[in-house]
Amino acid sequence: MKKILIITGPAGDAQGWGDLNVTETLCDALNSNGKSAEIAFVKTMDDFIQAINGKSYNIVWSALYYISDKEDIIGLNVDDDAWLADILDRKQIPYIGPSALTMKQLIDKTWTHRILHENNIAVPAHSQVDLGEKLPDFQFPAFVKPSCESRSVGISDESVVNTPAELEARVRHIHDTYQQPALIEDYLPGAEYTVLMIGNGKNQEFLPGVVTVKGGKYGKYPILRADMRGVGITKIGIPETLAEEANELCKSAVEALKCFDHVRVDMRLDANNQLKIIEVNGIPGLKPVKSWSPQMYSLYHGLPEDPMEDYRQLVHQIVESGLGRYNLI
Repeated sequence: MKKILIITGPAGDAQGWGDLNVTETLCDALNSNGKSAEIAFVKTMDDFIQAINGKSYNIVWSALYYISDKEDIIGLNVDDDAWLADILDRKQIPYIGPSALTMKQLIDKTWTHRILHENNIAVPAHSQVDLGEKLPDFQFPAFVKPSCESRSVGISDESVVNTPAELEARVRHIHDTYQQPALIEDYLPGAEYTVLMIGNGKNQEFLPGVVTVKGGKYGKYPILRADMRGVGITKIGIPETLAEEANELCKSAVEALKCFDHVRVDMRLDANNQLKIIEVNGIPGLKPVKSWSPQMYSLYHGLPEDPMEDYRQLVHQIVESGLGRYNLI
């Protein structure tokens, strides 16, 4: 029986797949499906080192990029030697998900955009503004968000700006509130698509979805605000159009970024009805039924009468993917 050590902490919701309740559900799902999983809730680096040195396991699955007590934002004011995947690499410990380098590239959206653009993969025109830096000339309407957050943190109707004054105010808000660079992008007014990638090599799957929102929940613009995520307001459906285009875009992105096991690629249609990638999520949400990965898995593999069985199969497949990369099956 394969043993999985699940790492989470106070920042598990902000950084990773969900809070402790979600992690406990994930652990139960693995334990009910022929595996032995346990949770290490780590508040300090000493807690983490004690867990990986003192527990028995075959592979680690972490909800954390690094140790933090921030429950609402990622923040990313962190030393390079604090990234958990770096420590696992140095100790040659197998783990599920992208490498430490790829994780750093994914959480820094400007870095992600640069890599994708260099590989001729469609992303919106963009510019990063560091704290204290002069604003660039940019075409309006534009979209402003924190460069290093997830789950729509920092996104509201005010994220869409139409004048230099609005741009300056929103960039200042990002700097003051999140103490990190602001990322300015072309505003993409079209529908949002997302593609779930599970597995590697010949066992890799790409499952496309289109995002819908319950009536009346949008504000001035059709954008996904932070308060709309993970609460059952957003639903994923099978796309009637552009499914193959979305899959190909996702496939190109995960190859360029060297992603493993389980990632999700989000994209939107621009004013010319062309898909462009807005984010690659290295630790997608795993709240049963409500998070997008479980919804998408159920669309293609699901049993309508038992969504929790779908969930058990999803997390089992993710773990099997990681074990397979290390020849542990």
